Amino acid sequence: MRSPKDFFRPLAVGAPTPVHDVPFRPSRMIHFFDPGNEKMAAKVPSIAPTVDVLLGNLEDAVAADRKEAARSGLVKIAKATDFGDTQLWTRINSLDSPWALDDLLTLVTEIGDKLDVIMVPKVEGAEDIHYIDRLLAQLEAKARIQRPILVHAILETASGVANVEEIAGASPRMQGISLGPADLAASRRMKTTRVGGGHPGYLVREDPHAQDADAPRATFQQDLWHYTIARMVDACAAHGILPYYGPFGDIKDTTACEDQFRNAFLLGCVGAWSLHPVQIAIAKKVFSPSPADVAWARRVIEAMGDGTGAVMIDGKMQDDATYKQCQVVAQLADTLAARDPELRDAYTAAEKE
Repeated sequence: MRSPKDFFRPLAVGAPTPVHDVPFRPSRMIHFFDPGNEKMAAKVPSIAPTVDVLLGNLEDAVAADRKEAARSGLVKIAKATDFGDTQLWTRINSLDSPWALDDLLTLVTEIGDKLDVIMVPKVEGAEDIHYIDRLLAQLEAKARIQRPILVHAILETASGVANVEEIAGASPRMQGISLGPADLAASRRMKTTRVGGGHPGYLVREDPHAQDADAPRATFQQDLWHYTIARMVDACAAHGILPYYGPFGDIKDTTACEDQFRNAFLLGCVGAWSLHPVQIAIAKKVFSPSPADVAWARRVIEAMGDGTGAVMIDGKMQDDATYKQCQVVAQLADTLAARDPELRDAYTAAEKE
């Protein structure tokens, strides 16, 4: 374990100074694309302005014989595209694969100045982040990059969940963590073949009816991922980094996708992955506070003044705890409104009503 005095020192001579706080930038949707697919690559300039994060995927969904094409495609796209305020991320191959090292060597030296975040799959513990941390520092120094590239871990193994707190605090580079439900389900031997979302077999049933024990009893589907998301959110919050829901695989079931994204948002996640353009709008809607919630939050903040004491508003008690809750909503709204004029207008209109 490094001394606290050394934690924020560069891990290589000439590497940029690590960040002390992860800057919060809108990242409601992390939109995945295959940089080796020419049709997808051609759409990047038009998609980029519509998303908060654009991620060039090099891992799952890219066949083994196309790994190099995807890597070189991402380099080409990054060099040719002005992303404006949209963040450019990449998901490299897993650290136990034969491609991960070349991913880092190529991307950092070729387009490190364009990359905001590197997503690392199947992180098992802090040791994986330590490896990435040192290697990135060496490559940044070699490429003379002026700002550190941040790291995002995917939580998709039982070991990763067991070690999530140490992963979250493993490096100043840690930007956030995403839930990877499909690989995590396999790692845990969960009996579901779905990519995220609920399962009709995971339910609770109401008690038998007193007057008719054989009468039909209502059932309520439960959330398979509630525990894991809550634990991930706590670990991220404790270490000042950002939690995300991962993929929702049933592209056609937009209703269930919205429900799962909203569950994650309410639990504290700041965004989710979008695998298809139809999910971009869902993530934008869900991970942006509603105009009504923002208007209420600002009303409470104004009534509370310095945030101490207690007041009654519409029959509801407000105190320092609710004041803090409202600050979370209002601050998020301000950040999103600065990037999204349409959202800014909706918030302004709601406050005037």
